[in-house]
Amino acid sequence: LLAEEVGISPWEIRYRNAIRPGQELPNGQIVDNSTGLVETLEAVKPYVENNQYVGLACAMKNAGVGVGIPDTGRCRLVVEDGRLHIFAGASCIGQGLGTVLTQMVYEQTGIPRDRIVYERSNTYCAPDSGTTSGSRQTLVTGEATRRACEKLCAALEGKALRDLAGQEFYGEYLAKTDPLGADVPNPVSHVAYGYATQVCILDDEGKIRQMVAAHDVGKAVNPLSIEGQIEGGVVMSMGYALTEQYPIDDTCKPTARYGTLGLFRANQIPPEIQAIVVEKPGLNVAGGAIGIGEITSIPTAPAIADAYYRLDGQRRLTLPLENTPYARKK
Repeated sequence: LLAEEVGISPWEIRYRNAIRPGQELPNGQIVDNSTGLVETLEAVKPYVENNQYVGLACAMKNAGVGVGIPDTGRCRLVVEDGRLHIFAGASCIGQGLGTVLTQMVYEQTGIPRDRIVYERSNTYCAPDSGTTSGSRQTLVTGEATRRACEKLCAALEGKALRDLAGQEFYGEYLAKTDPLGADVPNPVSHVAYGYATQVCILDDEGKIRQMVAAHDVGKAVNPLSIEGQIEGGVVMSMGYALTEQYPIDDTCKPTARYGTLGLFRANQIPPEIQAIVVEKPGLNVAGGAIGIGEITSIPTAPAIADAYYRLDGQRRLTLPLENTPYARKK
């Protein structure tokens, strides 16, 4: 709306105002060199310029719990039977944490993959790794794992892994932040932020021809896994934008059956979802990995709404969007 008022494009107004390294967020925090919002906008620019009915949206996410709440990651590495066992209490909820930690251990130590065992999370013998939020574990428990690997590498000097049988190596990382309202200059609300720009492209009939999602992740530990998370998040939020309704009564009790919620179906998915992984080094923890998590679903609905405005000039301000080819018959 503001771009229209001043006569520039939706892309241009975002690019001019995008947060850049060294600048100050609304909460007063100074952002570091890993900040990649500008790069996500640059990545989608060709799709915006070369299509007619294009919607655009940006989003940001925090990594870690933040705002002064205790936020600690912990990892224990144990040498047993000639293998290195990874113990962390955080569960995997789709972010591929076991794969991430295994890859981090391999990269830090050079121990062959077939000698690394990721033990399933538990509360019996794995250290408490804090909340299992998807956008937190790669950074917070990842850094704890990196610190444990430093101790292991020091012990490995001039030795083989089997020589360390029975030894344990512990890593811990506190993602220290300032409480809300802290009376300090430039308080640190969260240890890191990630950014995204998503684009929706419609065909002449109003069907989604392509979704493009560029996400700033710091260091991509597993690019294929990140692409899968982006694609899944986009599809989930397409349903949120176009077809899903979750009616509740005054007591917040659901009033509809599961089969009538309008979940997005496989045959409604557009021909292409283009996931663009933007790597922006600069974070000095977890090898630079910020993670991704929930942000994959945040810009999708506004990008879709903006695309329909470009198609027919109608501003749709409620979800699911009305008067689209996907709208459910009443």
